[in-house]
Amino acid sequence: MRPSPAEIVRTLVAGQLPGLVHVAHHPGPHHARHVTDPAGRVLLLVPVVSDLAVALRAAGDSEPAAVLDVLDLPPAAGAPPLGRAWVSGWARHLTGAEARAAAVDFAGVDPTADLLDVGTRFRLFRFEVAEARWERAGSVHRVDRAAYARAEPDPLHPVEAALLAELARHHSDRLSRYLRRQLGLVDTAPAPRAVRIDRYGLLVAHGPPGAPRRGRLTFPRPLTGVADLTRLLHPILRPCGRACRHC
Repeated sequence: MRPSPAEIVRTLVAGQLPGLVHVAHHPGPHHARHVTDPAGRVLLLVPVVSDLAVALRAAGDSEPAAVLDVLDLPPAAGAPPLGRAWVSGWARHLTGAEARAAAVDFAGVDPTADLLDVGTRFRLFRFEVAEARWERAGSVHRVDRAAYARAEPDPLHPVEAALLAELARHHSDRLSRYLRRQLGLVDTAPAPRAVRIDRYGLLVAHGPPGAPRRGRLTFPRPLTGVADLTRLLHPILRPCGRACRHC
């Protein structure tokens, strides 16, 4: 099992990666601070004095068409990117109770102090996702709106780079032995290493430096977070003692 296109798009646009916003009929793109709320709607935190604010205000009372463009940043050397996500809709300026509720949703992902200045130095905009697309390896896939709305961002993605660094720094030998067994590699083969982690499994790189190969190990069930991953990996990564039969 692996993440669906809808889950990948939700993960990419969740707010952990830099995003660019394109506004219809205006030059761009514009760097934007963004998150998605629990329903998958895009929230933009826009400085009042900025080119993006000018582009969004130019529509007057109407809601301008906007596209959020997010490119994945691989978490480790040799890790393949998840690709690129585009989500589009019509951006609406939020005020009053709507802005306060949206600020709470924004803070749940990015608790920036700038949210205290919404209404003065910053404005919040929100758009429902009317269209979602995912690009990888030169192919573009349209993601069904209902599937996008049902999907959830991967809970491990925000800390994926830190998890991979921790495994490499403190558990590389034990993890390599485990990965060799699971992939059926001989002991003399170059040490395999985890290059991506998601809620469904590990992506492993192995083989000689000039001809790397990748394999995927699937977890017994989708994980709910870092604590779940720790419980799953503890029997594999704990220091070996007499009771450890696989070291």
